[in-house]
Amino acid sequence: MEDQKSIQYMLLAGFFFALMNISVKLVSHLPTMEVVLFRSVISLLASYAILKKQNIPVFGNNKKLLIARGIAGCLGLVGSFYTLQNIPLASAVTINYTAPLFTTILGIFMVKQYVRPIQFLFFGMAIAGVLMMKGFDSRISNFDLAVGLMSALFAAIAYNIIAKIKTSEHPLVIIFYFPLITIPFVGIYSIFDWKTPQGIDWFYLLLVGILTQLAQYYMTLSYQTANLSKVSSLTYLGVVYALGIGFFFFEETYSIYSLLGIGLIILAILFNMRVKTSK
Repeated sequence: MEDQKSIQYMLLAGFFFALMNISVKLVSHLPTMEVVLFRSVISLLASYAILKKQNIPVFGNNKKLLIARGIAGCLGLVGSFYTLQNIPLASAVTINYTAPLFTTILGIFMVKQYVRPIQFLFFGMAIAGVLMMKGFDSRISNFDLAVGLMSALFAAIAYNIIAKIKTSEHPLVIIFYFPLITIPFVGIYSIFDWKTPQGIDWFYLLLVGILTQLAQYYMTLSYQTANLSKVSSLTYLGVVYALGIGFFFFEETYSIYSLLGIGLIILAILFNMRVKTSK
């Protein structure tokens, strides 16, 4: 029952992240740090208001790990938004969604997560599916790829910290530290690279904040209630979301290899979910 709930939470998180990706892509003309700033301010205000209303101490118990989660999350978010704004949507998401692989590997050391050897085969299948789906894309520079992979690595660190403090911290406290750490960092940078949003930009920025808050909340719940390697594989569905969004909203087209890659990713997810993760 616990695994079923965590899966539902992750599917909801993936849906909200997909809608957020559209919003971020629609403000590609604004500086990345500025978009992250708006997203963080909305998240901070929402988290603080709910925590106070529920009389939950906002600064939590394990401040060192909460701060570390905030720093890792900040670096991951900046890198993720950069790739979403600067390269094709499906390409950006496929690069960012290498995070589950990093999550599983780091989980062995950070939270002593048990991973069966067969699961690495399934993760390999998922990665092969990603490569088959997109293939070589000349629109992605080495710098873009490096930023995307580093973003995924920092996201994986953040996910493992969430799992490490799952019994001691409320999900909204964990989320609260994310913007609390991020705002000073991106705020200072934005002062020197500011571009005032125009017209509908404000609406898209508001959506980025609201949708990310919802996605982060359900993702945090999922990582707090399930085995890391099993739940993290579900995030590969974000690649499928990205393909659909890219096609319908941004007129991106895909080859037969993309469709075969999608099938391979889905198979890998289904196989991984059937693995018993207890010794």
